[in-house]
Amino acid sequence: MRELVEVSPVLVALGERFSAAGHEVHLVGGSVRDALLAAGTDRPLPTGDLDLTTDARPEQTLEVLRGWASSTWNTGIAFGTVGAEVRGERVEITTFRADRYDRESRNPEVAWGTSLAEDLARRDFTVNAMAVSLGPDRTVTDPFGGLGDLLARRLRTPGRAVDSFADDPLRMLRAVRFVAQLQLVPDPEVVEAMTSLATELGRITPERVQHEFSRTLLNDSPSEALDLFVSTGLADVVLPELSALRMEIDEHHQHKDVYVHSLTVLDQAIALEQADPEAPSPDLVLRLAALLHDVGKPATRRHEPRGRVSFHHHEVVGAKLVRKRLLALKYPKDVVEAVSRLTFLHLRFHGYGRGEWTDSAVRRYVTDAGDLLPRLHKLVRSDCTTRNRKRAAALSATYDSLEQRISELSEREDLARVRPDLDGNRIMELLEIPPGREVGEAWRFLKDLRLERGPLEPDEAEAELLAWWRARG
Repeated sequence: MRELVEVSPVLVALGERFSAAGHEVHLVGGSVRDALLAAGTDRPLPTGDLDLTTDARPEQTLEVLRGWASSTWNTGIAFGTVGAEVRGERVEITTFRADRYDRESRNPEVAWGTSLAEDLARRDFTVNAMAVSLGPDRTVTDPFGGLGDLLARRLRTPGRAVDSFADDPLRMLRAVRFVAQLQLVPDPEVVEAMTSLATELGRITPERVQHEFSRTLLNDSPSEALDLFVSTGLADVVLPELSALRMEIDEHHQHKDVYVHSLTVLDQAIALEQADPEAPSPDLVLRLAALLHDVGKPATRRHEPRGRVSFHHHEVVGAKLVRKRLLALKYPKDVVEAVSRLTFLHLRFHGYGRGEWTDSAVRRYVTDAGDLLPRLHKLVRSDCTTRNRKRAAALSATYDSLEQRISELSEREDLARVRPDLDGNRIMELLEIPPGREVGEAWRFLKDLRLERGPLEPDEAEAELLAWWRARG
C-alpha cells in the first residue's frame, strides 16, 4: 500500500502537513479497496477523487490547507467534509464520524468520532472499511477483515447487516452494485437483511435510487447483480416491471422465460456495444432498452388454442410502461424517450420476413428510428436468444440483408434526414395560403410522399401537392 500513497506526491504532502499540525489523516474507501485489488496485477492503481479521513475538525482542516491548496470548497462542511484541489488532484477530507440515524429518513444525525476505528465501523461494507495512514509509517488499518473478504470475494457489513441497512437503505442497492462491479458474493446475512428490509427503499429519493441502479447497469457484467436485485425484492419496490417478467409457465402453455430472456438480451447487447468501436460504451440507453424491452408482455399475455401463448402489441404497452417508470425514477427526458422509442420499435423488424419490405418500409424504419438506429440494430440482434442455431443464423442473415438495404438506399438518398421535397415557403406560395395549420398538413403529406416514393423532382412534387390540395376541396 506504500506504493499507492507514494505514487501521489499530493498524498505524501498532505500527510506531512497534517502530521506537522498534530493530526492524523488516512486514505479510505474505494481507492484503498481498488489498490488492493490491483496489487500483484498489471492493472493501474486507482485514480480520480481521493477520500481521506482525519481527527481534525473541519475548521482545522481548512487551516492546514490554507495557502497550499489551489482551491477549497465547503459544501459538505455540515457533514464534516472539506473539498480541495491540490496540484490538479481533487481530495475530500472528512472528520472522523460516529453518526446516528433516525431510521425514518436516511439523513444522519452528524456526530464527530474520536477514533479511526469508530469511523470505519460506520461504513457500508468491510471492503470499504480499510484505511492507509498518510503518516510516516503508512499503517494499514483493517479492523473488520476487509482484505480477507476482498480476497475471498465476499461482501459483508462491519456490524450487523440488518442494522446497517436499516440505518441507510441505499446500502442495499450498493450491495447490488458491488456484485456487478467487483464480482463479490454477498454473505447470507446480507441477503437475508436485504430481503427483510427491501420495502425500506421507499425512504430513498428516486434520484438516489436511479443513480445507484444506473451504476450497476453500466458495469461489464450486471446480470448476476440484477438477479440479486430481483430475488431479494428490491426490484419490487423500485422497478416492479422487471420482477413481473418472472411469469409462471404451466405445462400446457409453454413460452420462453421472459425474465431470463431479458437478462440474456442485456448480456448480448453489452457484447455488441463493446465490440463496436464507434459506439458509446457503456451505453445506458441501450442497456435499459435491452433489459426492459419486453415489460409489456405480462399485461398482454393471452392463452391461445393448442397451448400457444401470444403477447399482441406488447411493444406498445411496454413503451408506455417504460416511459412511466423511468420518469418516476427521474431519468433525464432524453433517456426516457430514447428507451421508450426503442421498446416500441424492437418488434418492427419481424415484419421484414425474408426481405419483403418495400423501399418505402425501409425508409420508414430508418426515419422512425432516427439517431437511435445504431442502437436499434444492436437491440434487435440481441433479442434473438434461440438455442436453435439454424434459426439464429437465419435471423442474423435476414437482419444483415436489412442493413444492406439501408446502406444501399442511403447511398442514393439522405435517409438520415428525410424531408419533403418542398419547403414551407414554397408550399405557401403554391397554395396561396398564410402560415398556419394547413401548411403543416401539406408538409406532412409531402413527407409521407417522400417516404413512400423516395426523392421527387420539384415539378413532380409540386404537381402532387396541388392534386392533394384540389382533392381537399
